[in-house]
Order: sequence, then C-alpha cells, then structure tokens
Amino acid sequence: MKITIISVGRIKEKYFEDAISEYTKRLSKYCSLDFVEVPDEKAPESMSGKEEEGVKEKEGERILKNIRDKQYVIALEIKGQQKTSEELSGLVENLSVQGKSDLAFVIGGSLGISKEVLARADYNLSFSRMTFPHQLMKLILVEQIYRSFRIIKGEPYHK
Repeated sequence: MKITIISVGRIKEKYFEDAISEYTKRLSKYCSLDFVEVPDEKAPESMSGKEEEGVKEKEGERILKNIRDKQYVIALEIKGQQKTSEELSGLVENLSVQGKSDLAFVIGGSLGISKEVLARADYNLSFSRMTFPHQLMKLILVEQIYRSFRIIKGEPYHK
C-alpha cells in the first residue's frame, strides 16, 4: 500500500519531527509512506469570512496539485466521521481489498480545508470535534496509521 500525507505548513518542532520519523520507520514494513508539505498562506488574526475562504482556496489549490487522479483521498475534517482505531484499520483494510491501495490523507491549515479539496475527497475523517495544531495532527495520524496496520496484521501494540 502507498500512503501519502499531504499537509499545509511545515513541522517546526524537532520533537514532532523525531516522533514522526520513528513512526515512519516503523511503518516501512507495512507500506510506502510519503509526506508532501505545501506552503501555508499568511492568515492575520482579524480576517473577514471572505478573506478566510480565500486563504483556504489558495492552500486548497496547492493541495489539489499534489493529489493523483486514482488516489483515494481521506480529508481530515472536523465535521467528518469519527472512527475508533479498529474502525479506521477496517477502513484501510477494506480499501486495500477493493484495490484502492494508493491513499492520500489531507491535513488542512489553521483555517481548515477548502470546499474544492473536500469535494475531491472520497472520505472525510474526524479524529475529534476538537481542533489540533496541524503538526500534532500529523503525528497523531501517523501513529494511527501504524496502529491500523498492527491491528490488521493481528500484531500486539493496540491494547
């Protein structure tokens, strides 16, 4: 399976980089994992709704340029479906069985994901109704992908 994580912005903290690298190393026996980071737009604190949509659209264009035609796209969206770790592993396994072995997970910027990216997404996934920094969300996502493969393979780790 090939998995690409497309995210807005760069990881700035070394401790996040180190943790993501550890899970990336662990995942190497289960899948091919790539990361694509697209630049974020400047988003001043006080913006109108229209300006916020403009920021999301620009970031969305950058995201869409990195999605391949046949990729199955899972957008991390606060309004998406919430799943347990077991349910997420079931989704990954079912996609693989269906021949959808090229997945892209999308993590938006501080304002979220554009309507255009959500329209392209095949599935909207929510880890929580809470908001997380995108650097932390990338770490949580990579850990949950690793957990999914361990569950699929029936290997210890999950509990």
